[in-house]
Amino acid sequence: MTSKVPLVTATFWVIKILSTTVGETFADYLTVNVGLGPVVTDGLVFVVLAAALVLQASSRRYTPWIYWLCVVLVSISGTQITDFLTDTLGVSLYVSTTLFAVLLAVVFTVWYRQEMTLSITAINTPRREAFYWGAILTTFALGTAAGDLATEALSLGFRNGALLFGGAFLVTLVLWRVEAWQVPAFWAAYILTRPLGAAIGDLLTQDHSLGGLGLGATRTSVLFFAVIVVLVAREQVAATMARRTGAHAGRKSGGASLGRPADLMWAAAGVVAVVGIGGWMSAGAADQPPGSTVAADSSGTAAKDPAAPKARHVASAKLGDLSSFALIIDDVNARTAKGDLAGAKARIKDLEVAWDAAEAGLKPRSPDDWHALDDAIDGALTALRADHPTQAQCATALRTLEKTLNHQQG
Repeated sequence: MTSKVPLVTATFWVIKILSTTVGETFADYLTVNVGLGPVVTDGLVFVVLAAALVLQASSRRYTPWIYWLCVVLVSISGTQITDFLTDTLGVSLYVSTTLFAVLLAVVFTVWYRQEMTLSITAINTPRREAFYWGAILTTFALGTAAGDLATEALSLGFRNGALLFGGAFLVTLVLWRVEAWQVPAFWAAYILTRPLGAAIGDLLTQDHSLGGLGLGATRTSVLFFAVIVVLVAREQVAATMARRTGAHAGRKSGGASLGRPADLMWAAAGVVAVVGIGGWMSAGAADQPPGSTVAADSSGTAAKDPAAPKARHVASAKLGDLSSFALIIDDVNARTAKGDLAGAKARIKDLEVAWDAAEAGLKPRSPDDWHALDDAIDGALTALRADHPTQAQCATALRTLEKTLNHQQG
Protein backbone atom coordinates (compact mmCIF):
# COMPACT_ATOMS: atom_id res chain seq x y z
CA MET A 1 0.00 0.00 0.00
CA THR A 2 0.95 3.63 -0.39
CA SER A 3 0.69 5.85 2.66
CA LYS A 4 -2.90 5.90 3.93
CA VAL A 5 -2.75 9.28 5.69
CA PRO A 6 -2.31 12.80 4.34
CA LEU A 7 0.86 14.81 4.23
CA VAL A 8 0.87 17.08 7.29
CA THR A 9 0.49 20.60 5.91
CA ALA A 10 -1.16 23.83 6.98
CA THR A 11 -4.35 22.61 5.29
CA PHE A 12 -4.20 19.43 7.37
CA TRP A 13 -4.17 21.40 10.65
CA VAL A 14 -6.98 23.74 9.58
CA ILE A 15 -9.25 20.84 8.60
CA LYS A 16 -8.34 18.99 11.80
CA ILE A 17 -9.26 21.91 14.08
CA LEU A 18 -12.50 22.68 12.22
CA SER A 19 -13.55 19.00 12.19
CA THR A 20 -13.24 18.89 15.97
CA THR A 21 -15.90 21.58 16.38
CA VAL A 22 -18.20 20.08 13.73
CA GLY A 23 -17.99 16.65 15.35
CA GLU A 24 -18.81 17.95 18.82
CA THR A 25 -21.71 20.20 17.79
CA PHE A 26 -23.23 17.52 15.55
CA ALA A 27 -23.22 15.00 18.39
CA ASP A 28 -24.85 17.56 20.71
CA TYR A 29 -27.45 18.32 18.04
CA LEU A 30 -28.43 14.64 17.74
CA THR A 31 -28.46 14.15 21.51
CA VAL A 32 -30.31 17.29 22.61
CA ASN A 33 -32.02 19.03 19.69
CA VAL A 34 -33.17 15.91 17.84
CA GLY A 35 -33.80 14.20 21.17
CA LEU A 36 -32.08 10.88 20.46
CA GLY A 37 -30.41 10.92 23.87
CA PRO A 38 -26.80 9.96 24.64
CA VAL A 39 -27.29 6.18 24.40
CA VAL A 40 -28.88 6.16 20.94
CA THR A 41 -26.50 8.83 19.66
CA ASP A 42 -23.44 6.93 20.94
CA GLY A 43 -24.63 3.69 19.37
CA LEU A 44 -25.43 5.35 16.05
CA VAL A 45 -22.08 7.15 15.84
CA PHE A 46 -20.08 4.03 16.71
CA VAL A 47 -21.89 2.00 14.03
CA VAL A 48 -21.23 4.66 11.38
CA LEU A 49 -17.61 4.96 12.57
CA ALA A 50 -17.09 1.21 12.24
CA ALA A 51 -18.45 1.31 8.68
CA ALA A 52 -16.20 4.28 7.80
CA LEU A 53 -13.10 2.55 9.23
CA VAL A 54 -13.90 -0.59 7.21
CA LEU A 55 -14.11 1.61 4.12
CA GLN A 56 -10.81 3.27 5.06
CA ALA A 57 -9.11 -0.09 5.66
CA SER A 58 -10.36 -1.49 2.36
CA SER A 59 -8.76 1.36 0.39
CA ARG A 60 -5.23 0.76 -0.87
CA ARG A 61 -4.25 4.43 -0.88
CA TYR A 62 -4.98 7.74 0.80
CA THR A 63 -8.49 8.89 -0.15
CA PRO A 64 -9.14 12.33 1.38
CA TRP A 65 -12.93 12.19 1.75
CA ILE A 66 -12.81 8.76 3.44
CA TYR A 67 -9.94 9.74 5.74
CA TRP A 68 -11.54 12.97 6.93
CA LEU A 69 -14.92 11.32 7.37
CA CYS A 70 -13.20 8.91 9.76
CA VAL A 71 -11.51 11.81 11.59
CA VAL A 72 -14.82 13.61 12.16
CA LEU A 73 -16.47 10.41 13.41
CA VAL A 74 -13.49 9.57 15.64
CA SER A 75 -13.73 13.13 17.01
CA ILE A 76 -17.35 12.50 17.97
CA SER A 77 -16.58 9.08 19.45
CA GLY A 78 -13.62 10.28 21.50
CA THR A 79 -15.74 13.06 22.96
CA GLN A 80 -18.61 10.67 23.70
CA ILE A 81 -16.33 8.22 25.52
CA THR A 82 -15.07 10.95 27.84
CA ASP A 83 -18.56 12.39 28.38
CA PHE A 84 -19.89 8.92 29.19
CA LEU A 85 -17.24 8.42 31.87
CA THR A 86 -17.79 11.90 33.33
CA ASP A 87 -21.55 12.43 33.04
CA THR A 88 -22.93 8.88 33.23
CA LEU A 89 -20.43 7.04 35.42
CA GLY A 90 -19.34 10.07 37.44
CA VAL A 91 -15.63 9.47 36.86
CA SER A 92 -13.49 12.46 37.86
CA LEU A 93 -11.79 14.34 35.04
CA TYR A 94 -8.52 13.90 36.91
CA VAL A 95 -9.00 10.13 36.73
CA SER A 96 -10.16 10.03 33.10
CA THR A 97 -7.32 12.31 31.97
CA THR A 98 -4.78 10.07 33.70
CA LEU A 99 -6.49 6.95 32.34
CA PHE A 100 -6.36 8.13 28.70
CA ALA A 101 -2.78 9.38 29.08
CA VAL A 102 -1.70 5.93 30.31
CA LEU A 103 -3.73 4.23 27.56
CA LEU A 104 -2.08 6.39 24.90
CA ALA A 105 1.34 5.57 26.34
CA VAL A 106 0.47 1.86 26.08
CA VAL A 107 -0.63 2.26 22.45
CA PHE A 108 2.59 4.09 21.59
CA THR A 109 4.73 1.54 23.43
CA VAL A 110 3.20 -1.45 21.66
CA TRP A 111 3.25 0.38 18.33
CA TYR A 112 6.94 1.24 18.71
CA ARG A 113 7.93 -2.28 19.75
CA GLN A 114 6.14 -3.72 16.74
CA GLU A 115 7.23 -1.17 14.13
CA MET A 116 10.26 0.58 15.72
CA THR A 117 8.75 3.95 14.79
CA LEU A 118 5.80 6.17 15.64
CA SER A 119 6.13 8.28 12.51
CA ILE A 120 3.02 8.79 10.39
CA THR A 121 4.96 9.24 7.15
CA ALA A 122 4.60 5.55 6.28
CA ILE A 123 1.20 4.25 7.38
CA ASN A 124 1.35 1.63 4.64
CA THR A 125 0.50 -1.69 6.30
CA PRO A 126 -2.73 -2.86 7.94
CA ARG A 127 -1.01 -3.19 11.31
CA ARG A 128 0.45 0.33 11.21
CA GLU A 129 -2.94 1.70 10.18
CA ALA A 130 -4.63 -0.10 13.10
CA PHE A 131 -2.11 1.43 15.53
CA TYR A 132 -2.60 4.84 13.92
CA TRP A 133 -6.39 4.89 14.33
CA GLY A 134 -6.14 3.48 17.84
CA ALA A 135 -3.80 6.35 18.73
CA ILE A 136 -6.07 8.89 17.01
CA LEU A 137 -9.14 7.76 18.99
CA THR A 138 -7.19 7.88 22.26
CA THR A 139 -5.80 11.35 21.53
CA PHE A 140 -9.33 12.67 21.00
CA ALA A 141 -10.52 11.17 24.28
CA LEU A 142 -7.43 12.50 26.09
CA GLY A 143 -7.80 15.93 24.49
CA THR A 144 -11.44 16.09 25.57
CA ALA A 145 -10.71 15.07 29.16
CA ALA A 146 -7.63 17.27 29.54
CA GLY A 147 -9.39 20.25 27.94
CA ASP A 148 -12.44 19.90 30.19
CA LEU A 149 -10.19 19.47 33.22
CA ALA A 150 -8.26 22.63 32.41
CA THR A 151 -11.50 24.53 31.81
CA GLU A 152 -13.08 23.40 35.08
CA ALA A 153 -10.04 23.26 37.37
CA LEU A 154 -8.60 26.55 36.16
CA SER A 155 -11.94 28.19 35.21
CA LEU A 156 -10.36 29.27 31.93
CA GLY A 157 -13.46 29.89 29.87
CA PHE A 158 -13.40 29.59 26.10
CA ARG A 159 -11.61 32.90 25.47
CA ASN A 160 -8.66 32.14 27.74
CA GLY A 161 -8.81 28.51 26.62
CA ALA A 162 -8.45 29.53 22.97
CA LEU A 163 -5.41 31.67 23.85
CA LEU A 164 -3.80 29.03 26.08
CA PHE A 165 -4.34 26.03 23.79
CA GLY A 166 -3.61 28.11 20.70
CA GLY A 167 -0.29 29.25 22.15
CA ALA A 168 0.65 25.70 23.16
CA PHE A 169 -0.30 24.47 19.68
CA LEU A 170 1.99 27.04 18.03
CA VAL A 171 4.85 25.99 20.31
CA THR A 172 4.42 22.35 19.26
CA LEU A 173 4.47 23.39 15.59
CA VAL A 174 7.82 25.13 16.18
CA LEU A 175 9.21 22.01 17.90
CA TRP A 176 7.79 19.88 15.08
CA ARG A 177 10.21 21.60 12.69
CA VAL A 178 13.12 20.31 14.80
CA GLU A 179 14.03 16.86 13.52
CA ALA A 180 14.65 15.30 16.95
CA TRP A 181 11.22 16.48 18.17
CA GLN A 182 9.09 15.74 15.10
CA VAL A 183 7.23 12.68 16.34
CA PRO A 184 6.42 13.77 19.94
CA ALA A 185 5.63 17.32 18.78
CA PHE A 186 3.22 16.04 16.13
CA TRP A 187 1.26 13.92 18.60
CA ALA A 188 1.25 16.72 21.19
CA ALA A 189 -0.13 19.09 18.56
CA TYR A 190 -2.73 16.51 17.55
CA ILE A 191 -3.94 16.24 21.16
CA LEU A 192 -4.06 20.03 21.54
CA THR A 193 -6.25 20.49 18.45
CA ARG A 194 -9.17 18.92 20.33
CA PRO A 195 -9.46 21.50 23.18
CA LEU A 196 -8.34 24.26 20.79
CA GLY A 197 -11.08 23.44 18.29
CA ALA A 198 -13.65 23.23 21.08
CA ALA A 199 -12.59 26.62 22.50
CA ILE A 200 -12.76 28.28 19.07
CA GLY A 201 -16.15 26.72 18.44
CA ASP A 202 -17.45 27.91 21.82
CA LEU A 203 -16.13 31.40 21.15
CA LEU A 204 -18.24 31.55 18.00
CA THR A 205 -21.36 29.77 19.26
CA GLN A 206 -21.85 31.29 22.72
CA ASP A 207 -24.24 34.20 23.21
CA HIS A 208 -22.89 37.75 23.43
CA SER A 209 -24.03 37.92 27.06
CA LEU A 210 -21.67 35.03 27.82
CA GLY A 211 -18.72 36.58 26.04
CA GLY A 212 -19.10 34.78 22.71
CA LEU A 213 -19.85 36.00 19.20
CA GLY A 214 -23.42 34.69 19.24
CA LEU A 215 -23.42 32.67 16.01
CA GLY A 216 -25.07 29.66 17.58
CA ALA A 217 -24.13 26.01 17.08
CA THR A 218 -26.05 25.55 13.82
CA ARG A 219 -24.58 28.46 11.91
CA THR A 220 -21.08 27.76 13.23
CA SER A 221 -21.29 24.10 12.22
CA VAL A 222 -22.59 24.95 8.74
CA LEU A 223 -19.78 27.50 8.27
CA PHE A 224 -17.08 25.11 9.45
CA PHE A 225 -18.51 22.21 7.46
CA ALA A 226 -18.59 24.29 4.27
CA VAL A 227 -14.92 25.23 4.70
CA ILE A 228 -14.02 21.59 5.41
CA VAL A 229 -15.86 20.40 2.28
CA VAL A 230 -13.99 22.92 0.11
CA LEU A 231 -10.58 22.03 1.56
CA VAL A 232 -11.18 18.28 1.42
CA ALA A 233 -12.47 18.57 -2.16
CA ARG A 234 -9.28 20.38 -3.06
CA GLU A 235 -7.28 17.60 -1.37
CA GLN A 236 -9.27 14.98 -3.28
CA VAL A 237 -8.61 16.67 -6.62
CA ALA A 238 -4.90 17.04 -5.81
CA ALA A 239 -4.64 13.38 -4.76
CA THR A 240 -6.40 12.20 -7.92
CA MET A 241 -4.14 14.30 -10.14
CA ALA A 242 -1.05 13.05 -8.30
CA ARG A 243 -2.05 9.42 -8.88
CA ARG A 244 -2.64 10.06 -12.57
CA THR A 245 0.76 11.71 -13.02
CA GLY A 246 2.57 9.30 -10.70
CA ALA A 247 3.77 12.14 -8.46
CA HIS A 248 4.59 10.61 -5.06
CA ALA A 249 7.69 12.60 -4.12
CA GLY A 250 5.83 14.75 -1.62
CA ARG A 251 4.80 11.70 0.38
CA LYS A 252 8.34 10.41 0.62
CA SER A 253 9.62 13.55 2.29
CA GLY A 254 10.44 12.97 5.94
CA GLY A 255 10.99 16.63 6.77
CA ALA A 256 8.40 18.55 8.72
CA SER A 257 6.79 21.19 6.55
CA LEU A 258 3.54 23.13 6.34
CA GLY A 259 3.43 22.29 2.64
CA ARG A 260 3.91 24.12 -0.59
CA PRO A 261 2.80 27.73 -1.10
CA ALA A 262 -0.47 26.41 -2.52
CA ASP A 263 -1.17 24.53 0.74
CA LEU A 264 -0.50 27.64 2.80
CA MET A 265 -2.71 29.72 0.49
CA TRP A 266 -5.67 27.33 0.78
CA ALA A 267 -5.26 27.05 4.55
CA ALA A 268 -5.11 30.83 4.87
CA ALA A 269 -8.21 31.17 2.67
CA GLY A 270 -10.07 28.77 4.98
CA VAL A 271 -9.10 30.78 8.07
CA VAL A 272 -10.06 34.07 6.38
CA ALA A 273 -13.44 32.59 5.39
CA VAL A 274 -14.16 31.50 8.97
CA VAL A 275 -13.08 34.84 10.46
CA GLY A 276 -14.74 37.01 7.81
CA ILE A 277 -18.06 35.21 7.49
CA GLY A 278 -18.17 34.51 11.23
CA GLY A 279 -17.62 38.19 12.01
CA TRP A 280 -20.33 39.22 9.57
CA MET A 281 -22.86 36.79 11.06
CA SER A 282 -21.85 37.83 14.57
CA ALA A 283 -22.64 41.46 13.77
CA GLY A 284 -26.15 40.38 12.72
CA ALA A 285 -26.61 38.27 15.84
CA ALA A 286 -25.64 41.23 18.03
CA ASP A 287 -28.78 43.08 16.89
CA GLN A 288 -31.04 40.46 18.54
CA PRO A 289 -32.26 41.20 22.08
CA PRO A 290 -30.30 39.19 24.68
CA GLY A 291 -32.13 36.12 25.92
CA SER A 292 -34.75 36.27 23.16
CA THR A 293 -33.74 32.87 21.84
CA VAL A 294 -34.33 31.08 25.13
CA ALA A 295 -37.29 32.93 26.61
CA ALA A 296 -39.85 31.91 24.01
CA ASP A 297 -40.90 28.31 23.52
CA SER A 298 -40.05 26.26 20.44
CA SER A 299 -43.13 27.56 18.64
CA GLY A 300 -42.24 31.16 19.51
CA THR A 301 -45.60 31.80 21.20
CA ALA A 302 -44.77 31.76 24.90
CA ALA A 303 -43.95 35.43 25.07
CA LYS A 304 -47.30 36.27 23.46
CA ASP A 305 -49.39 34.14 25.81
CA PRO A 306 -50.99 36.44 28.42
CA ALA A 307 -51.25 33.50 30.82
CA ALA A 308 -47.53 32.80 30.64
CA PRO A 309 -45.47 33.62 33.77
CA LYS A 310 -44.01 37.10 33.95
CA ALA A 311 -40.27 37.45 33.56
CA ARG A 312 -38.34 37.76 36.81
CA HIS A 313 -34.73 38.59 37.48
CA VAL A 314 -32.72 35.62 38.72
CA ALA A 315 -29.00 36.03 39.27
CA SER A 316 -26.66 33.39 40.62
CA ALA A 317 -23.85 34.59 42.83
CA LYS A 318 -21.33 32.83 40.58
CA LEU A 319 -23.05 31.79 37.35
CA GLY A 320 -24.52 35.21 36.66
CA ASP A 321 -27.88 36.09 35.10
CA LEU A 322 -30.16 33.04 34.87
CA SER A 323 -33.39 34.95 34.20
CA SER A 324 -34.03 33.41 30.79
CA PHE A 325 -33.81 29.89 32.24
CA ALA A 326 -35.98 30.85 35.23
CA LEU A 327 -38.70 32.05 32.85
CA ILE A 328 -38.83 28.66 31.16
CA ILE A 329 -38.85 26.88 34.54
CA ASP A 330 -41.76 29.06 35.69
CA ASP A 331 -43.65 28.22 32.51
CA VAL A 332 -43.03 24.48 33.01
CA ASN A 333 -44.19 24.82 36.62
CA ALA A 334 -47.38 26.60 35.55
CA ARG A 335 -48.26 23.94 32.99
CA THR A 336 -47.54 21.15 35.46
CA ALA A 337 -49.75 22.78 38.09
CA LYS A 338 -52.61 22.84 35.56
CA GLY A 339 -52.09 19.13 34.84
CA ASP A 340 -50.81 19.83 31.33
CA LEU A 341 -47.91 17.38 31.55
CA ALA A 342 -47.67 17.07 27.76
CA GLY A 343 -47.24 20.84 27.46
CA ALA A 344 -44.74 20.88 30.33
CA LYS A 345 -42.76 18.09 28.66
CA ALA A 346 -42.64 20.01 25.39
CA ARG A 347 -41.67 23.27 27.14
CA ILE A 348 -38.86 21.76 29.20
CA LYS A 349 -37.23 20.73 25.94
CA ASP A 350 -36.53 24.44 25.42
CA LEU A 351 -34.79 24.54 28.78
CA GLU A 352 -32.67 21.51 27.87
CA VAL A 353 -31.59 23.03 24.53
CA ALA A 354 -30.89 26.48 26.01
CA TRP A 355 -28.99 25.08 29.02
CA ASP A 356 -26.87 22.83 26.80
CA ALA A 357 -26.11 25.72 24.42
CA ALA A 358 -24.91 27.93 27.30
CA GLU A 359 -22.76 25.27 28.99
CA ALA A 360 -19.42 26.51 27.64
CA GLY A 361 -20.14 30.03 28.87
CA LEU A 362 -21.59 29.19 32.29
CA LYS A 363 -19.71 26.10 33.46
CA PRO A 364 -16.21 27.66 33.80
CA ARG A 365 -17.62 30.38 36.09
CA SER A 366 -18.45 27.84 38.78
CA PRO A 367 -18.35 24.13 37.88
CA ASP A 368 -19.88 23.08 41.23
CA ASP A 369 -22.88 25.39 40.89
CA TRP A 370 -23.32 24.42 37.25
CA HIS A 371 -23.30 20.68 38.06
CA ALA A 372 -25.80 21.19 40.90
CA LEU A 373 -28.24 22.99 38.63
CA ASP A 374 -27.56 20.55 35.78
CA ASP A 375 -28.44 17.59 38.02
CA ALA A 376 -31.66 19.30 39.08
CA ILE A 377 -32.60 19.94 35.44
CA ASP A 378 -31.87 16.29 34.62
CA GLY A 379 -34.19 15.26 37.46
CA ALA A 380 -37.03 17.37 36.03
CA LEU A 381 -36.40 16.03 32.53
CA THR A 382 -36.49 12.45 33.81
CA ALA A 383 -39.76 13.00 35.69
CA LEU A 384 -41.57 14.62 32.77
CA ARG A 385 -40.24 12.11 30.23
CA ALA A 386 -41.16 9.02 32.24
CA ASP A 387 -43.28 6.41 30.47
CA HIS A 388 -46.17 7.20 32.79
CA PRO A 389 -45.44 10.58 34.43
CA THR A 390 -47.54 11.70 37.37
CA GLN A 391 -48.28 15.26 38.35
CA ALA A 392 -47.00 14.68 41.89
CA GLN A 393 -43.64 13.30 40.76
CA CYS A 394 -43.15 16.07 38.21
CA ALA A 395 -44.06 18.74 40.73
CA THR A 396 -41.57 17.31 43.23
CA ALA A 397 -38.76 17.31 40.66
CA LEU A 398 -39.60 20.86 39.64
CA ARG A 399 -39.64 22.01 43.28
CA THR A 400 -36.15 20.57 43.65
CA LEU A 401 -35.08 22.46 40.55
CA GLU A 402 -36.64 25.69 41.82
CA LYS A 403 -35.01 25.21 45.23
CA THR A 404 -31.59 24.70 43.61
CA LEU A 405 -32.07 27.79 41.48
CA ASN A 406 -33.08 29.90 44.46
CA HIS A 407 -30.23 28.54 46.59
CA GLN A 408 -27.69 29.75 44.05
CA GLN A 409 -28.97 33.29 44.50
CA GLY A 410 -27.69 33.19 48.06
